[in-house]
Amino acid sequence: MQFLLSLAPAYAEVFLLCMICAILLIDLFLSDEQRGLTYLLSLATLLGCFFITAFVDPINEVEPFSDMFVTDSMASVLKLCIYISVAVVFVYSQSYIRSRDMFRGEFFVLALFATLGMLVMVSGSSLLTLYLGLEMLSLSLYAMIALQRDSRQATEAAMKYFVLGALASGMLLYGMSMLYGATGTLDIDVMSDVISAGEADVTILAFALVFVVAGLGFKLSAVPFHMWVPDVYHGAPTAVTLFIGSAPKLAAFAFVIRLLVSGLGAPFLVEQWQWMLIIMAVLSLAIGNIAAIAQTNLKRMLAYSAISHMGFLLLGILSGTSEGYAASMFYVVVYVLTTLGTFGVMLLLSRDGFEAENLDDYKGLNQRSPWYAAIMLLLMFSMAGVPPVVGFYAKLSVLWAVVEAGYVWLAVVAVMFSLIGAFYYLRIVKLMYFDAPQDNSPIVSNSPMRIVLSMNGLAVLGFGIFPGALMAICAYSVALSL
Repeated sequence: MQFLLSLAPAYAEVFLLCMICAILLIDLFLSDEQRGLTYLLSLATLLGCFFITAFVDPINEVEPFSDMFVTDSMASVLKLCIYISVAVVFVYSQSYIRSRDMFRGEFFVLALFATLGMLVMVSGSSLLTLYLGLEMLSLSLYAMIALQRDSRQATEAAMKYFVLGALASGMLLYGMSMLYGATGTLDIDVMSDVISAGEADVTILAFALVFVVAGLGFKLSAVPFHMWVPDVYHGAPTAVTLFIGSAPKLAAFAFVIRLLVSGLGAPFLVEQWQWMLIIMAVLSLAIGNIAAIAQTNLKRMLAYSAISHMGFLLLGILSGTSEGYAASMFYVVVYVLTTLGTFGVMLLLSRDGFEAENLDDYKGLNQRSPWYAAIMLLLMFSMAGVPPVVGFYAKLSVLWAVVEAGYVWLAVVAVMFSLIGAFYYLRIVKLMYFDAPQDNSPIVSNSPMRIVLSMNGLAVLGFGIFPGALMAICAYSVALSL
């Protein structure tokens, strides 16, 4: 009984792992016609995890796994967002993967394993736990990208991601090993105390910081560690691209907060990684927005868009204030919500033998379906930061945190590049509403996808009209966790 109580903070992760094993075994005995059961079990698993995280109160006095695992308010909020994101990915992807012979247990099991890695990253309070979660996520993503075995493009994307990801993981691991050598501990809180007390070698810490920030930059797809993003987004099946571009961003944010803010938050170290993040943020905003203008493929355009959005995410973190961290958390939640909807429209328009991934495929969408054209318009406005949708308030909160931290010039730079970025988002709106359609075939999809996609678009508008609740949740969870 005492052992079960000691696992209370990790009940959701334990439940998820048990269900993954059960789904693996059950899927072995299912025919292709019965594979819908695997899909339903995967959704039920996420629902169970959501219920455990939201309603099962962990025992605060218990520190599981030798204090290597932490459950705080920020972790709980991010986990709930991850469950919702992965569930939405499953709903959006169902028809797409059925038509491409990918509706197999491997897709759902790998996605759930990746989800488990994300949960471990969010709750990791040790260098070992963080790295374990990161590798669990990364290895699952490598396999998911290559799941379409007969696609040379997908296999090439998986190889590129694997090689570059292994290099980045090695850099991050080397930086972590140097942190361990300098402080003598893997525990993030103890490491912070040792560094603040001046008991760690400053030279080793400086070198470790460079390797750690480089590894984090790759996982965040920030410049100059962005080279994998366009090829992987373009080469992977659209359903997998949707997964890569959504929930893992939430885990990456938590990873940065745990490692940089909680572990390396000593004032003299903050000054060093702030300037590293400033350089990465400005370059990400510049290259991401400028390169996206030249793209005619929507997936590649969204890849460069993701790079620019990660630049905005870094702006909030580099402010070095609790308000900035809350703004970044709000920003990443909004970005994931918008990305889900954008790729959802792309999957809605795709059909067997046709990928709706070129900009010309969206010409005249308003004539084919005014409702989904309106949803896409809201999503593009949110990406561009146009009021009254929620993307405007996400960018505004980050810019306000940057200004409050004294980096007015940085806020001006961010606004300038956001104006450039608005061009390629509004170009899609122009194609949908002012060009004649090239394809007049009916839009066919299942009812759950239509309902969830409609709710997704309305959520972008609703949170824009009433942003206070979500912003308050992010601010409150960050304030209690740091």
